[in-house]
Amino acid sequence: MKKLGILISGSGTNLQSIIDNIHSGYIKNGEIAIVISNNPEAYGLTRAQKHNIPNIVINHKDFQNREDFEQKIIDELEKFNVDYVILAGFMRVLTKKFISYFHNRILNIHPALLPCFPGTDGQKQAFDYGVKFSGCTVHFVDEGTDTGPIIIQAVVPVLQNDNVETLKKRILAQEHTIFPYAIKLLLEDKLRIVGRKVEIINEQTENLKDIFLINPFSIT
Repeated sequence: MKKLGILISGSGTNLQSIIDNIHSGYIKNGEIAIVISNNPEAYGLTRAQKHNIPNIVINHKDFQNREDFEQKIIDELEKFNVDYVILAGFMRVLTKKFISYFHNRILNIHPALLPCFPGTDGQKQAFDYGVKFSGCTVHFVDEGTDTGPIIIQAVVPVLQNDNVETLKKRILAQEHTIFPYAIKLLLEDKLRIVGRKVEIINEQTENLKDIFLINPFSIT
């Protein structure tokens, strides 16, 4: 059984989707060992507590630099023998030291179709640019800002009557689908990084038909 360390900063809806998919048996080979938040007010901590998952606050404001802050996170993750780190709405940029320590063992969900609109508030960036399609991306974390190898993406059309908030809501719904799926593949050793590409191995293609392209309209 692989152990996950989940890093959060906010409401924790992606954390909840991971919890639910573990409890349902969809994610079979992993368990959440620890939830860490840099924000003491994050509702995701309450979600962890409701499910009796160990959780801790490591407030970045309590540290003089990012290196010390991240070392404390590493120390806590090591206490729980974490195999993989999952960034589920963690709003801090990680340094080279942290990323090297968990090389190719960190997954992130980003609310845009990378490599377009990296960084903060990807949904608003895409909406303001006037794109006709947006979406979300799960990727391995490297030393750049949202530049790591892409595992899976979901496409969400930008409707004519959308505003930023309605678009965010529909993108978030797809995050709750593709993030657990990517974690499931990771824990089943079905992901292989080849250069900049991530290959999915030993997975039946019929199971992927409605995963890689997702939108509100029925697919026949």
